[in-house]
Amino acid sequence: MDLKFRSDGTFTIVQFTDMHIGDGKDEEKEWDAKTGELVVKVIETERPDLIVLTGDMIWSNGVKDPAASFRRAIAPVAASGIPWAAVFGNHDAEGDVSKEELLAIQQESATCLSQAGPDELSGVGNYMLTMKGTSGAEEAAAFYFLDSGMMAPEAVGGYEWIHPDQISWYTGQSRRLSERSGGPLPALCFIHIPLPEYEEVWLKGTVKGQKFENVECAKINSGMFAAMVEMGDVMGVFAGHDHDNDYCGTLHGIHLCFGRVSGFNCYGKLKRGARVIRLREGKRHFDTWIRQYNDEIVR
Repeated sequence: MDLKFRSDGTFTIVQFTDMHIGDGKDEEKEWDAKTGELVVKVIETERPDLIVLTGDMIWSNGVKDPAASFRRAIAPVAASGIPWAAVFGNHDAEGDVSKEELLAIQQESATCLSQAGPDELSGVGNYMLTMKGTSGAEEAAAFYFLDSGMMAPEAVGGYEWIHPDQISWYTGQSRRLSERSGGPLPALCFIHIPLPEYEEVWLKGTVKGQKFENVECAKINSGMFAAMVEMGDVMGVFAGHDHDNDYCGTLHGIHLCFGRVSGFNCYGKLKRGARVIRLREGKRHFDTWIRQYNDEIVR
């Protein structure tokens, strides 16, 4: 299934994050139903060319049948008929289910573009998708998807980080793509746990949006952001994880953006919604906004 810019030179992505679909218990059904309604409404309104899920699609810890929860979570996305892809969050596979099993469920959908990625890499779901121009002849943009992990070793504490082998894989992919394209292609990166630089951009960069909680990044900075700066292709990084942060800021030429929390069955004071990203062919730039559950747009 090829991704390509539309005839008008645009390509639109909708990012849903932290849906946190529950166990199907009575007290959760209303909240999960509202999450499903939000997903359907945003897709119908924005009619994106690609849907990206940036992790924590479900609660899995202590859940009797996390596979069933996962199927409920992705059902409205799969039913849309629009190409979609996902990365895992820290909650998706912390219960009695593996990332490999959840990936297999994703791939039951004919429009799912998620891949396992190289077996030797840390995590599950490190992969790249490329997009063609309007003519369909040449690659015009790229999307990187990285598994940002779950919990760090007890000696470190906190959350996991993107590991050196994943960074090496990214730089290799970026370099080969640049060589065959005559230079770095405009690219976006999707992860769940924000990079440490998300805190720095809030303090130093030009920022739009809200910050109501600490940036829950890893305590270890493994150098992913530095690698992206050096490769010169990634224009924007899109994370989830922090339900009460939705800001987007620019640091060293890269936009660091949070999605808007999409699930009603979890903490957070922000109105539920989704981030929309619009690329334009030949431009190293994108527009982005948030569409809320009440149909309001936040730019």
